[in-house]
Amino acid sequence: MTTREPGRVVVQRYARPARWFHAGVYLTVLVLLGTGWWLLLGHEGDPSPVARLTGVPDTDVHKAVGWALAVLLVAGPVLGVRAARTFAVESLRFRRGDVRWFRTWPSAVLTGRFARHEGHFDPGQRVVNVLLAASLLVLVGSGVGLVLLHGGPTFAVLARLHKWSTHLCTVLIAGHVLIAAGVLPGYRGVWRSMHLGGRLDARVARRLWPGWFERAREGRPDRR
Repeated sequence: MTTREPGRVVVQRYARPARWFHAGVYLTVLVLLGTGWWLLLGHEGDPSPVARLTGVPDTDVHKAVGWALAVLLVAGPVLGVRAARTFAVESLRFRRGDVRWFRTWPSAVLTGRFARHEGHFDPGQRVVNVLLAASLLVLVGSGVGLVLLHGGPTFAVLARLHKWSTHLCTVLIAGHVLIAAGVLPGYRGVWRSMHLGGRLDARVARRLWPGWFERAREGRPDRR
């Protein structure tokens, strides 16, 4: 549904529960990546900025925040079943027209002239959604295993999985932040979809998610 604000027309992209869940996940993940990389780079025993700020050792911060993320990843889909279903269905749904979107994407990030698509997420978001969700599940699952186990061959395998998923997750989140922050000209204004009430300029929504925007404007639900 579109509404008018002084000087512009806006559309609601995400509701409050989705925004709070997103905030909880990215805050915990950022702390985990910060402390995790600190430990991976061999600084164990040398407190990181997070450890100095909290007065808690990095290993303890990492474990506690890791458990918090695990709870979020379980509780979020359980409490928001419909949103979780939309995320899964829309992220895994690909169409023949997506090839054209990917072909024009490199220039579109500078010009803003993206090829039309019909999804709730654009084709690039769908790929990142799948990879990021998978890497987070492996990251959390292997982390839980490392906490519960104490040595042995399974521990060694989990340690490698934890390290590899950390690398992949770091790259994906860096790309996500670059795009979501609106630094690239084609994505100017997109950050408002997850912040400040989840309302963004209708012109930005129409440019990035044309099919979704038309359904939202007419009050029609996303196609399942």
